[in-house]
Amino acid sequence: MIRRQTTQLVHDLASQFPAVLILGPRQCGKTTLAKEMLTGEYFDLEKPSDRQVFDGDPELALRRFPAPLIIDEAQTLPDLFPVLRALIDEDRRHVGRFFLLGSVNPFLLEKVSESLAGRVGIVELTPFLFSEVAAHDIALNTLWLRGGMPDACLAAGTAQWRRWQENYLRTFVERDIPRQRAGISPVQMRRLIGLVAHRHGGLLNLSELARALGVSYHTVREHLDVLEAHFIIRRLPPYFPNVGKRLVKSPKLYLRDCGVLHHLLGIDSERALLGSPYCGRSWEGLMTEQLITREQLADPAVECYHYRTHAGAEIDLVLKRGPERVGYEFKSSLSVSKRAWSTLAQAVVEQVIDRGVVVYAGTRRFQPAQSVEVLPAADLLG
Repeated sequence: MIRRQTTQLVHDLASQFPAVLILGPRQCGKTTLAKEMLTGEYFDLEKPSDRQVFDGDPELALRRFPAPLIIDEAQTLPDLFPVLRALIDEDRRHVGRFFLLGSVNPFLLEKVSESLAGRVGIVELTPFLFSEVAAHDIALNTLWLRGGMPDACLAAGTAQWRRWQENYLRTFVERDIPRQRAGISPVQMRRLIGLVAHRHGGLLNLSELARALGVSYHTVREHLDVLEAHFIIRRLPPYFPNVGKRLVKSPKLYLRDCGVLHHLLGIDSERALLGSPYCGRSWEGLMTEQLITREQLADPAVECYHYRTHAGAEIDLVLKRGPERVGYEFKSSLSVSKRAWSTLAQAVVEQVIDRGVVVYAGTRRFQPAQSVEVLPAADLLG
């Protein structure tokens, strides 16, 4: 069993709140996590035999089972949330009673804000972190190629990995999207995800995507909202420090799981990945997701941005931890040149960031300039 770093946070929240909401994409391990760390009754509301228990009288059903009670795909039964609020308010000191699992972020958070505000702790479970799989002899390049979805990362071979990825995408576009009534056909959604894959790590250009799909600017934005809600994409906002520069104001666009990215790009081997023109941006996406996830587990209030000026100066990731600002540059090469860290050094001088880190695929760590260090990715993430 691969122990998830989120486990401790879930335990901490369960000792503080009556309910815990575990969010995350489908197939990322939410159910496995809940079943392994809890001994309570488990219900999957997408399973008719489980859903029928709550369809008639949710209050009676919730009272029948002792704590903890695990309810998967909770967003599919909206009537459950007001009942949960009433039961929790009967005894606010009884913590760790309900564990809600879900894969649609905005809907669940809306219901939480309406009914369970102040009564629920929220945690996002992501695909595997490198620190979670390193102890099981899974190399960083393997995680990078296959992605962090458990079944994909641990697939027996390339053929099994391909089949899993294709079924994952088909399930999403053919089942999840029609259920959301998102106003986009499965064919269009699959095409949009493919377009995002080819723009992975680039600046978001809604007009360009709209022209490619033959829809309006506003329609594309709504479709991207759906993808973000299902944890498929990340839109990394730009950072605007108080400096006298003309800055790029567009977010950067990423597919959150690099395994999904590589499947869409037709990359299924390490050799193909390292020789691909998408190699650098794929590495950037992997590092961005790994670092943001790790930082948010330690401090949910951390702010994440990218930084780019119209003159071409760029920082891949800026993490704002309270008053501290750390800039990261990601390089998939085994060595780094002065160009890799010079922008970070200049950003420190201009007080855009407090310190900079170059993360690369090599093995040596060193400090090329004041307040700038170069670190191997395996050391930083392990």
